[in-house]
Formats: sequence, C-alpha cells, structure tokens
Amino acid sequence: MKIIINSRGMTAADVVAVARQDATVEISAESQQKMAATREHIERLAASPDPVYGVSTGFGALAQRHIALADRVQLQKSLIRSHAAGMGPEVEREVVRALMLLRLKTLASGRTGIRPIVAQTMADLLNAGITPVVHEFGSLGCSGDLAPLAHCALVLMGEGRARDAHGVERPVAELLAEAAITPVELQEKEGLALINGTDGMLGMLLLALDDLDRLCDYADVIAAMSVEGLLGTDRVFRPELHEPLRPHPGQTKSAANMFAALAGSSIVASHREGDGRVQDAYSLRCAPQVTGAVRDTAEHARLVATRELAATVDNPVVLESGEVTSNGNFHGAPVGYVLDFLAIAVADLGSIAERRTDRMLDHHRSNGLSPFLALDPGVDSGLMIAQYTQAGLVSDCKRLAVPASVDSIPSSAMQEDHVSMGWHAARKLRRSLDNLRMILAIELVAASAALDQRAPLKPAAITGALRSKLRGVVDPASHDRFLAPELQKAADLLLT
Repeated sequence: MKIIINSRGMTAADVVAVARQDATVEISAESQQKMAATREHIERLAASPDPVYGVSTGFGALAQRHIALADRVQLQKSLIRSHAAGMGPEVEREVVRALMLLRLKTLASGRTGIRPIVAQTMADLLNAGITPVVHEFGSLGCSGDLAPLAHCALVLMGEGRARDAHGVERPVAELLAEAAITPVELQEKEGLALINGTDGMLGMLLLALDDLDRLCDYADVIAAMSVEGLLGTDRVFRPELHEPLRPHPGQTKSAANMFAALAGSSIVASHREGDGRVQDAYSLRCAPQVTGAVRDTAEHARLVATRELAATVDNPVVLESGEVTSNGNFHGAPVGYVLDFLAIAVADLGSIAERRTDRMLDHHRSNGLSPFLALDPGVDSGLMIAQYTQAGLVSDCKRLAVPASVDSIPSSAMQEDHVSMGWHAARKLRRSLDNLRMILAIELVAASAALDQRAPLKPAAITGALRSKLRGVVDPASHDRFLAPELQKAADLLLT
C-alpha cells in the first residue's frame, strides 16, 4: 500500500496505514513544486538584512538575537541538538511513525519553506522502516511537540538514536547508509520547520480513535453476553426505545448492536415469560447509553482530528503571497481538549464493564451462577481475583481521566507562558485504552463462563461466536489454574 502526499490532504486511515501497517509514502510532484517555490521566498529573506524569526534570529525567548549569515547552518543544527532533550521510556514505534508522517504532510504543503530534499529524506526514513528513538517526556504540547520531533530530525541529520525495521537499535550512520539515505545538512528555517507542530498528539489521537472504534464494537457484544449470562432482557434494546425517543447516534448504534447480538438467544427466551423482575440493573439496561455516549464523544474528537489533519502547523508560516509571518497555530489546545474528553469516556466505559463482571461473580445477584463462577466454590476461587485486577484497572483509568489540558507550566523564560499539555493528554489516553482492553477482556472471560453455566440453553449466534473465538485461546472454566496468561490471551484477542 502506498500513500501519496499531496495538497488534497490526508485521511485518518492513511495515518493508521503508515503507522501500523508500514504502508509506504510518496511525495507528489505537485508538492515537490510547491516546496521549491516557497523555498525561494525563504532564501530571499535569508539574504535580507531584516530579521525574520526562524530564518535569521534565535528561537523562543532568544528570538531578539540576530544571527549572522555564516552561523545560520550551525543555528539549525544547534536547534535540533538542543531540543532533542527527551527523557523517560521510549515511545511506541507506531506513534513515532505517525508523528513523522504528519510532520511530513506539513512539510510537503509548501507552507514551511523547507527544501524538497528535507521532506524526501523524511519519506525515505519511513519507507526504510527506520524509527528514531523518541522519549516519553519533552513536549508541553505548544510550540510543537518539540523534543519528540527533534529526536526525529536528529536522525535526518545522521545523528541521534534509531531502530531498524525489525526494532533493533543500530548506529544511525549505519542505518542511513544501508538504506542509501544521505544525511541532511539543514539550512535556514528548516530545523524549526521540522519540530513546530502538533503531530505527536494528533497522531496519538488518530490511533486512539482507531482503537476505540474497535473496542466499542466489542463492548456492545460483550455487554450482550453479560445480559445473557445474568438472565437479563433484550427488550430494552429495541429500536423504538432509542432513536425515536433519544436521538443520540451512538446510543442508537450500540442499542442496535446489542439487540442484534441477542437475537435468537434461547437463554433470553427461556425467562421471557413469568420472570418476576421488573427491570435489570443499570449496568445491563443502560449499556447502550454509556457505550453510545463514548461513540458520540469519539465522533466529536474525530471532527477535531479531521480539522487538524487539514491544517498546516508551523511558525513562521509562508502564506500564498510569499509573506513569512509568525502565528500561534502550534498551540495544541483543540487536540488536547478532546484527548482529555476521550479519557473521561474511556474510564466510564471501563467502570460499567467492571460492574457487570462483579454482578456475575456475586451469587446473590447473578441469578443462579456459581459464586465467582468457580467450579467448586470454596475449594476454587474462580474469577475472584480477576475482578480485583479489573477494579485496579478501572481505578487507574479514573486517575488518568484527570485532564492534562487544564495544566500549564510556563517555559522559555515566560515567552511561552501558556502551554496545552496535549502530548501528555495523549500519552495517558493510550494507557487508558490499554486498560480498557484488559477490563473488557476480563468481562469477556466472565461472561463466557456464565454462558457455559446456562447450558443446555444456547446463546445467540453473535454472542456465541465471540465465546467460540475466546475458546480458541482460553479453555472453559475448570478447577483453578494459572489465570494471568489466559486473561492476556483474551486481551490480545480484542486487538483483532
């Protein structure tokens, strides 16, 4: 698969394909021409005695310093070296690839003033599978994701640290030579153009939305399994109770998913008549309202991401007229807000899933299931501690739901006195989504065991198929056994 980078923009699917599926990229001839044309404006300004930020001045709080012509190549090198100051754990390969692709998209727009060779070298790195080592800390989500992008730019210069396509760290010079890539010597404006964007936080938002779409679909079917296992009703998921009465699109979709997932269930049919219970608990009855709200929150985030994908984020930027002017479009507030919003939604989805699991394990509320779904309760503990693990994950999600974007620590001698913390919002959302996947996996294991205990009654076709898929990697309940590997297999299943 090849992604063509041109003026028509890029889709979320393009970003996911390059980040996760190693799709290759190609810069269109149109973009090459635009970059060459705007580079001419930069070179004229570079020869002028008038100071221009990023071209002939220092950076940030040092922007008042005029830089002599002879020092400007060194200025760009120094910028990248000094800004490649990240620390902490390495960022995941898919995040770095998304970050690089999104920066490349902006470089190829013809609004940054870089030479085409710089953009082509970034494309060559992606196509060779060379991934710079980027660290967890170093971006405040304003003035660009500075340290993460600088670590990538350093590799373009033939410096820094990087891994090959197999994930092995090797000397950068060796990796570039093997791929026939010549290191770039940065000229005026180019170092700044390589690091001044919201690419890291946007890349993580796009990957998070891809994950969340899949997890919401699983959440609907797993919740339906729990309804079956707990002898709940499917009547509350009928279409006439949703779109006509409360027209939230996400709720309508999740209710339809759950209603379809329970169609033909002999377990549900077995207690449709003569059941004295008037209503199921909220965690069953309100499942589509919660998962649906998560879907709608994701749609709002997707709108923001789509707008940001269409943006050219750099400072200064080259306008169509050729004017090079400063701006504040690098501020990550729009992206940071929705990243935080998603973390709240993810925490709540995990919370309601844990409540369903707990109900299945409590024989006082499970309508005849064995305590903790154990084969021999007392001798066996069943899924007792799996629920502890699930509760710990939910608690962690709640902590991670505290917004990062309400925080701001001024930097650069108060020149950059308000920052978005969008990068940190993205980092904690990734952890929240990992947690959610494990939370849903534990509910899946519990719900499958509950369905087993309802035999000889049979589940619906859709819920039964998911149970069968689980049984391909996790055996039915028996006497207690080493549970951690089985829970991990269930979590891995939800990646597909």
